[in-house]
Amino acid sequence: MKLINIGFGNLVSAERVIAITSPDSAPIKRLVQDAKESGRVIDASCGRRTRSVIITDSDHVILSAIQTETLSNRLDSELDGDDGEDEE
Repeated sequence: MKLINIGFGNLVSAERVIAITSPDSAPIKRLVQDAKESGRVIDASCGRRTRSVIITDSDHVILSAIQTETLSNRLDSELDGDDGEDEE
């Protein structure tokens, strides 16, 4: 299982991530509000400003204080298998 760091020591399974989006658009704000009302939000921003919204295959919505582009780069490096081990 590959994990990506979403900030402040919080990790998410890379295989479960469907989308990483900016929280600024109206549809994403509605999605976050609906998820809050149904108890599916995980706030991993530690009180900081939410800079990205992670949507998982289990319909959970994760809020992170890390930029969307940074999380995307971390996800790409995890899924590419760049774990630092030498291949033989």
